[in-house]
Amino acid sequence: MDMTGKTVVITGASRGIGAETARVFANAGANVALLARSQSEIADLAGEIGPTALAIPCNVARYSDLNIAVEATVDAFGSVDVLINNAGMIEPISRIETSNPDAWSEVIDINLKGVFNGIHAVLPVMKEAGGGTVLTISSGAAHGPVEAWSHYCTSKAAAHMLTRCLDKEEAANGIRAMGLSPGTVATQMQREIKASGINPVSQLDWEVHIPADWPARALLWMCSAEADAWCGQEISLRDEDIRRKVGLI
Repeated sequence: MDMTGKTVVITGASRGIGAETARVFANAGANVALLARSQSEIADLAGEIGPTALAIPCNVARYSDLNIAVEATVDAFGSVDVLINNAGMIEPISRIETSNPDAWSEVIDINLKGVFNGIHAVLPVMKEAGGGTVLTISSGAAHGPVEAWSHYCTSKAAAHMLTRCLDKEEAANGIRAMGLSPGTVATQMQREIKASGINPVSQLDWEVHIPADWPARALLWMCSAEADAWCGQEISLRDEDIRRKVGLI
C-alpha cells in the first residue's frame, strides 16, 4: 500500500499500537501527525521518523485540543486523509461496586468521547477533499462483558456503534469508517491487565499476545480498496482470512 502524499492523524501515538502504526504508515510514504499527552515520547518518535512526522501534544478528551491538532496537521501537510482513533485506556480495572466514578468517567472520556472528538474535527476537512478514512481500534470487549472492565466494555461498545453511525451518515460523502479488533496485543495495556489478576484475560501467557506491528499493518491494509467490503463494520485480526489478506500468514 503506497501512502505517498497522504496524511494520517494517529491518536495515542506515543507507544504500543499507535507508535508502531506511525512507523508502518511512515514507511509506506505517509505524513504522520502524532497525537498524545506524552509530549516527550511523541517528540522522540517524530525525531526517529523524520520530517514527515509532526508531534502534537493532545488530550483527545478535549475537543479543542483535537480541533487545534487537525488545523496544525493541515497547515503542515495540506490534508487529513486518514484518522486512526487509537487512544485508549483501561485503568483503573475495578468491579462496578468498587469503581471510582471519576476514574470510570475518565475512561469514557478518552475511549468514547475521544473518538467522537476526532471524527468531528476531521469530517469537514475530509468532506471538502471528497472523502477520507476513519479507523478506530475496537476490542472483543465491545461485544461481551468482562469482569471489572465495565468502563472499557461500555466505551468500546459505544465506539463501535459510533463507527456504524458514521458509516450510515457519511458513506455517501466518501467517508470510509471501520473498526479493528486486534485481539490481545503485547503492549503496556496488557501489562496493566496482567497486573490486575482479576479476570481470565489477566491469566493469559505473554506469549499468546500478538506484536503491535500486526494491527499497525492491518490498519494500513484497511486504507486500501480491498477493505471496502468492511466499511461500517469491524474487522477482527483473530480471523485467519484477514491475517492472510494483511500478509501476516
